[in-house]
Amino acid sequence: MTADRWTRMVRQQVGMGRLLPLGGPYDGAWIAERAASGVLRGAAEREVPEVRLNGVRIGLADPDTAAEPAVPAPPSALPPGPLRLTAEFAATAAWPLPETASRLRTSLAVTATERLGLDLTEVDLRVTELLDERPTAAPSGAAKPSGAVPTPTPTGTGTPGTPETATDASAADGDGGDGFEGERVGAVVSGVAGVARLTGSWGRPVRIGEQAPGAGAALPRRHVRVDVAVAAGFRPLEVARAVRAAVAEALADRPTVAVLVTDLD
Repeated sequence: MTADRWTRMVRQQVGMGRLLPLGGPYDGAWIAERAASGVLRGAAEREVPEVRLNGVRIGLADPDTAAEPAVPAPPSALPPGPLRLTAEFAATAAWPLPETASRLRTSLAVTATERLGLDLTEVDLRVTELLDERPTAAPSGAAKPSGAVPTPTPTGTGTPGTPETATDASAADGDGGDGFEGERVGAVVSGVAGVARLTGSWGRPVRIGEQAPGAGAALPRRHVRVDVAVAAGFRPLEVARAVRAAVAEALADRPTVAVLVTDLD
């Protein structure tokens, strides 16, 4: 890998923010913090318009209680566990500040759990400024509305597995995905309801590698990671589950599958 490519990959990862677990340890899904934050900001603008939300950050509420994921996680991804959201906000005096904070906290919590599928258990807010007038809304298209959330129908049945450990970072992330098999997986994923497009963070949208045997397994097992953007109106967690099931069903050896949602269109 050239130095320029490595630099681009690092910048891309930093731009996505933390990779947050979607669902629980057996869901094998993660979402970029940048994508999740955009939806949260959009909800705040619509539901608490007298507030300007700043500095949204999401991380583990208690790293010591995080679970081991059932499949290898993307590099640097947070392990599954309850999440804490922290943010600062400025607000007008249209409502008493405690009431404004309560409304904002409810909006963020409901959007994170119901719209996205994050296991958000704590929301910490801090008032930083009093505004004379209502903040200007973000430009059209900056954040997508959280309307009805259709649930895609999986094309196969995913089976939760025993947590397995990859032999190293390259094996977990996979350097494969080229050729006929990668194209086949990409075609299957593109046909899943709610998948807007394949995105290919770190160079490829489909990466196929091999991981070390898990508990009770005598042979290595292949692992596939797919990077996708989720279409507007679909719940990322449900789309990721459907993608995992479809990929596992499409390959004869039924590999473990992880899904990274990099964007919400």
